[in-house]
Amino acid sequence: MTRPSLAAQLLRRRTIGMLVAEAGTSSEGPGTLGRHLSMIQLAMISVGATLGTGILALLAEQIPHAGPGIWMSVLLAAIPALLSALSYAEMAGAVPVSGSSYSYAYVTLGEGVAWVVGWCLVLEYGVSVAAVAAGAGQYVDETLAIFDLSLPTAIASDPSAEGGVFNLSAFLLVILAMVLLLRGVREAAWINTVLVLLKIVVLLFFAAVAFTAFRIDHFSGMFDTFFPGVTGAAAVLFFSYIGFDAASTAGEEARNPTRDLPRAILLGMGLVTVIYVVVAVAAIGAREASWFRENGLVTVLAEVTGQPWFGVVFSLGALIAFASIVLTVLYGQTRILLTMSRDGLVPRVLGRISPRTQTPVVGTLIVGIVIAVAAGVVPLGELANATSIGTFAAFTVVNIAVIVLRYRRPELPRTYRVPLFPVIPVLGALTCLALMSQLSASTWIAFACWMVVGAVIYLGYGRRHSRVGALAEAKYRAALVEA
Repeated sequence: MTRPSLAAQLLRRRTIGMLVAEAGTSSEGPGTLGRHLSMIQLAMISVGATLGTGILALLAEQIPHAGPGIWMSVLLAAIPALLSALSYAEMAGAVPVSGSSYSYAYVTLGEGVAWVVGWCLVLEYGVSVAAVAAGAGQYVDETLAIFDLSLPTAIASDPSAEGGVFNLSAFLLVILAMVLLLRGVREAAWINTVLVLLKIVVLLFFAAVAFTAFRIDHFSGMFDTFFPGVTGAAAVLFFSYIGFDAASTAGEEARNPTRDLPRAILLGMGLVTVIYVVVAVAAIGAREASWFRENGLVTVLAEVTGQPWFGVVFSLGALIAFASIVLTVLYGQTRILLTMSRDGLVPRVLGRISPRTQTPVVGTLIVGIVIAVAAGVVPLGELANATSIGTFAAFTVVNIAVIVLRYRRPELPRTYRVPLFPVIPVLGALTCLALMSQLSASTWIAFACWMVVGAVIYLGYGRRHSRVGALAEAKYRAALVEA
């Protein structure tokens, strides 16, 4: 059989009908994913993948730069994320499969862009899980130190730290998440919901304690450092919102995807934004901005209450936050690869679903073990920073996909429509491109190396095994007409 030219194949699109039919979404049975997730559980996946690392690691660090206007930085950072979230909500309702932005790119812009987005998501999700797990290892060390305990240096950190050999805490956290996902998405979703509720309680507990020391004079002059303080901090804090798209990877496991996915994405974004603003206002109300040059959020609790054990509560809350992020992002990674395997762009074994648990068991095992080992032994360095470019690229494509699909398929049923079309998706795409341009040269180099690897894999495997690439020209044209 003669395949299309490379240029022609890169432009070939999947139709929504193809994706839905191949996913087996019309009915459940052996080899299909089970529809177990409610709207609340979907929203908790978005919140679980988003809420935690940013607010715990970045907020206190940025307060000295933004001053008392840090709460405005949090709101400004939410704007570009919200613009893209609106586009994700429309696409999730219109294309109810597990591929997230990869699938949205495939049905609108073709196989070439879809592969680039899918490869970006492999980087974003995989490295993010490993990096977050490694960060959790640091909180394990800090929590043990409170009780005058510690792990041996050799198993407390990866080889990038002096004396480190293997980050056992990071490894075990990923393995635990993998085991939960292997048991089935229903159990994993309930556990994630509990973890998310616990970390929300911890953050609100911090705010409640901090508000007991609230002083309005700490907010004086909050507009004095708007440029560049507040705006500069907003650019950094944007990364606190990355992860809201995780619910879009659950398109085949939602009970009512076209209705619930848009709601879950927007509810998750709204909840995260409100919590971030409340924590920021509470922090600056309790202590002046300059105080945070040498102190963090945990110290606020200890000083306000005079009780060191409050720091233990906060540290445990941080561990819960990290665990929830690892669980939800690892879930998203396995579902992205499952969808790519169905299209033939990665080995089919990654999409093999167990009839008993209705999960991609082999893919989850492979991905979980690889990421666990990476979290334990690999200093991620610039590759972790390169996930930012991958995230922005995916967001940009989704904003463009909304525009393309609106004009190409105006009659397509949509349970949610982006308001002020096409202004919102255009602004969303431009904002992401502007943020990408601010990243360092070394980050771009690391990302370029990753994309070269992706190009080699596509040319060596994906192009030859692509299902849409295998269609004869006449059959491909007929499929587009039927769609």
